Amino acid sequence: MVDVLDNKRAATRFRILVQIAERQPAVSQGEIAGEVGVTSQAVSEYIRELVDDGLVEKEGRSRYRVTREGVDWLFRAADDVRRFADHVTGDVLGAMSEDAYIATADIEEGETVSLTVEDGLLHATPDSDGPATGIATTDAEAGTDVGVTSFEGVMDLVPGSVTVLQVPSIRTGGSRAIDDETVTDACDGADIVVAAGVEAIVACRQADADPDVTFAVGEVAADAANHGLEVTAVATTDAVGRVTDALRDADISYEVLEG
Repeated sequence: MVDVLDNKRAATRFRILVQIAERQPAVSQGEIAGEVGVTSQAVSEYIRELVDDGLVEKEGRSRYRVTREGVDWLFRAADDVRRFADHVTGDVLGAMSEDAYIATADIEEGETVSLTVEDGLLHATPDSDGPATGIATTDAEAGTDVGVTSFEGVMDLVPGSVTVLQVPSIRTGGSRAIDDETVTDACDGADIVVAAGVEAIVACRQADADPDVTFAVGEVAADAANHGLEVTAVATTDAVGRVTDALRDADISYEVLEG
């Protein structure tokens, strides 16, 4: 494994090789020196070593090209950097970050709490029995917000799904062309109802199923489903594509019903 983070020389070698790859074949050692923060003489010595090691080939005066072996070395080195960055952001900083949860009971600062998602919202309970836990950073009364850090484990969350009900556009009858019962059946049991398009909003209101959201419907539906909620998205035919595109982009399970 190539560890470019092991010492300064390995890191400098990596950065110079990257600079050559970006600038090839016409390579200005002075420009590389300015980018990397070393002298032009040092760049010249590094390039000589890279040529000797078969990672760079010289094509003429100030003309260099990274070899296939050099490209492979860069890929391995970049993987090392990526893995280290993932470790820092995920394991180190992730454990140090602080998020707000809703306290299900009175919590004291420093207490271990179990973390769950209920009705799409993050909740903290004062015990250590859950699959995901953290440490409270503040005191909190039941029902108020509490800071949590030092996360461990994974929250047990089953993603929700989205039912998309199409409503005809005004050109083909609009809200008058769909039965109230059809809308009611589609919205019955949903945790949240969203509507895109005037015809869809009117159809919901006529069926006594007022939508919770009428803007950015696809994005809201996707986010709600990601938080474990069951969503009904009522959308005018012209708007259905935008809604389903957002759901596909978020990898959300959905079905489309004809109105």
